[in-house]
Amino acid sequence: MSRDRLKVSCPQCGGETVWSADNRFRPFCCERCKMIDLGAWASESYRVPVQETADPVDEPPPAE
Repeated sequence: MSRDRLKVSCPQCGGETVWSADNRFRPFCCERCKMIDLGAWASESYRVPVQETADPVDEPPPAE
């Protein structure tokens, strides 16, 4: 029985790689791409955008 293997793009280099248990670096194509991505996380190159909002605890009470 032949199964079609799912092919995806490596998130680092864009190269095609197979998404399977045989690929120990998935979703990356190789260890190099995996380590580049890890280094970007470690150096805080990836950031989640945050919208600053006023904290209700820091606001003065409303005037009566």
